[in-house]
Amino acid sequence: MNINDAELVVQLQNNEVNAFDSLYWKYHQAVYRNIFKFVKDAAVTEDILQEVFARLWEKRESIRPDQPVSGWLFVISFNLSVTYIRKKMREQALHKNILAQEAGDIPVADHASMNEEQYNLLVKAIAQLSPKKRTIVTRCKLEGKTYDEVASELNISRNTVKEHLSAAMLILNDYMQRNGDPRYILLLLFFLNYRGTLS
Repeated sequence: MNINDAELVVQLQNNEVNAFDSLYWKYHQAVYRNIFKFVKDAAVTEDILQEVFARLWEKRESIRPDQPVSGWLFVISFNLSVTYIRKKMREQALHKNILAQEAGDIPVADHASMNEEQYNLLVKAIAQLSPKKRTIVTRCKLEGKTYDEVASELNISRNTVKEHLSAAMLILNDYMQRNGDPRYILLLLFFLNYRGTLS
């Protein structure tokens, strides 16, 4: 993880608003793109984006500086997006059982522990990768960078980025299927794979 992020998290925990601003400007575009691909509505995406960063501030004391804050933002944005989709489907009375069948009905009281479990699972899965694959997954999946951007940063070809990412996703999928909670693992896997279309 970029050491600057670790420093920013420490500053954030010391109530430094500038650290929050830095994290917002670093990650808000990637988080926005990820949410929009899921909910397909610009206004809703903006609302969820603001909620993600509101939670970053509210939960700042519980975030570990030694783990990627980008992963934390990913999990929170994923769960808020899923919550919106489930609510919309219930309100429209269309296919109301689809997400429930995949993820199970998760009580609101369990959301905090679910976030933590998903985040820990994601961190552990990424830790199984080689350093290069880990870097590519982090930049493409968690930071929302394109294949071309990552290729330029790492001085490798676009195809090499795609090959490493594809191999890494197989490893991540296997790890999470073997170690994840069946209530939500299918949705987490779906969202990880879905984000692979950003380039």
